[in-house]
Amino acid sequence: MIPTRSTLDPMPEPDNDLDARRRRAHYRAGHRGTKEMDWLLGRFAEAELSRMDGAELDAFEEFIALPDPDIQRWLLTQDAAPPEGMAGRFVARLKLFHDL
Repeated sequence: MIPTRSTLDPMPEPDNDLDARRRRAHYRAGHRGTKEMDWLLGRFAEAELSRMDGAELDAFEEFIALPDPDIQRWLLTQDAAPPEGMAGRFVARLKLFHDL
């Protein structure tokens, strides 16, 4: 007898697969549209994503969904006030990582 789909193990949902989400975030961080942001976010993602748990990855995905001009201003302008919450924490981590 050929097993039916209902008797097979369910395939994992791609959105729930942490490794797939890390790969997707790594790609999105390194392909921003400007070389500066590709480099700043891509290198950080390459070094840090493997250590992020699901909640931290959620926050990073939200952070990289923000507009590039905002992230670039927070990172590269000394008198720019960082955003509140997790976005501000990622700005601080990125500045520390890149010694900005």
